[in-house]
Amino acid sequence: MQAFVNGIALGYDDTGEGVPILLIHGFPLCRKMWRPQVNKLPLAGFRVIAPDLRGFGESDAPEGPYSMDIFADDLIGLLDYLEIERAVIGGMSMGGYVLFNLVERYPERVKGAIFITTRATPDDETAKARRLQLAAEVRKLGPQMVADPFASILFAPGTEQERPKLVEEVYGWMAANDSRGLAGGLLAMRERKDYSAALGSFNIPALAIGAELDQAAPPATSTAIAAGIPGCRLCIVPSAGHLANLEDVKTFNSCVLEFLSSLG
Repeated sequence: MQAFVNGIALGYDDTGEGVPILLIHGFPLCRKMWRPQVNKLPLAGFRVIAPDLRGFGESDAPEGPYSMDIFADDLIGLLDYLEIERAVIGGMSMGGYVLFNLVERYPERVKGAIFITTRATPDDETAKARRLQLAAEVRKLGPQMVADPFASILFAPGTEQERPKLVEEVYGWMAANDSRGLAGGLLAMRERKDYSAALGSFNIPALAIGAELDQAAPPATSTAIAAGIPGCRLCIVPSAGHLANLEDVKTFNSCVLEFLSSLG
């Protein structure tokens, strides 16, 4: 499905009925990463909306600039299009950065927040320089400049050998993205805000999901979010990497459903 929002077409899936759950994919991925949740959560009585952010998947990839504000505004536009006043919103990695922006700027639209293998802290200077260089390389040489290095850090060690088809499929998603979108996402992450000092002011039901073997956002980043947001729950998925929702579907979905049932 597609919605025309903020001057661009956004691709999205909308499955099931009940309390709406909006899931925001990470970088450099697309909404296909949520397949196990789109398939399973509706069976428990929830409506799952999984969009492609601008520049990714089946959404338009305009020239930049891209920013967390723009990503967040697009998603609010999608909720408006779907006539959804409030949703539980989950964001993985870069999607978590968008979620922080939504909680800050549109708290009245967020029924609950699920921060998935993400962090509240910004890039340091080394990471900022690396993002800038990678953005230039992907524009010049193509999506594989991002897909190649990310393929090795999205999964737990050993997954590439144990589940090569899954790793190959995820690589295909990354390589299919538009270079403009990948560069835009890199620069948006580079300029994102530091929310670590603001966590205590978030007055919202929240869950932080980390993964024991995450090479991109170690469990300590999720623990810090849970410690900072009043009443925030914490769930660490054992033996999983950055893509915990794909590596251990059962444990991940159980964490999510337990949180959703607590919202009433």
